[in-house]
Amino acid sequence: EWKWKPHFGSSRAASEGFCGASFFFLVMKVINSQEFVKIPKGVEVEVSGRVVKVTGKYGTLERNFRHLPVVIEKYGKKQTVLKVEIWFGLSKHLACMRTVCSHIENMFTGVMKKFEYKQRLVYSHFPINVNILNGGKTVEIRNYLGEKCVRTVMMYPGVTCRKSEQTKDELIIEGVDIDNTSMSAAKIHQSCLCKKKDIRKFLDGIYECESGTVDKD
Repeated sequence: EWKWKPHFGSSRAASEGFCGASFFFLVMKVINSQEFVKIPKGVEVEVSGRVVKVTGKYGTLERNFRHLPVVIEKYGKKQTVLKVEIWFGLSKHLACMRTVCSHIENMFTGVMKKFEYKQRLVYSHFPINVNILNGGKTVEIRNYLGEKCVRTVMMYPGVTCRKSEQTKDELIIEGVDIDNTSMSAAKIHQSCLCKKKDIRKFLDGIYECESGTVDKD
């Protein structure tokens, strides 16, 4: 389907001597576009409107896609595929459709394998001390660059932090939701940023060294 869209003061109009003039150009809409996501074994999926609820080995995740003009439904005789569909979508809408599929695939991975981020404590002179409280929900960071202040980082819901038993000075952040897990790791990293010093010389901090899932393929 073609749609006329007004455009004002373009470079083409200026080159032709029509500065400030308005004209129209064509915008094409795709009548129907579809993407399919296969539902893994051992995962239960409920779709209500544009709210997707996924249940698996490590828990339940729910995500709302009502802000996007998509149709989400189960597809196939055995209902083992999710279909994401857009009618009369522009190019930006079609890009959103692929984004929805990626979010759903990350939900499947989270409830099946659980996301894991590993971080290392890096220091040259003042050793960084980390205490994990409240069952892995709170992280206290002390003695960063010899400072007396205590940095307290709260984990996002569903995320826990623990110390590695095999590697010295390593933290492991685990969670089902990839957004909450990655943002919790980012909060720990950002709490130990070096301020008002040459970062080429002062490299102390907590840095991510590995990311993946708890259950390896």
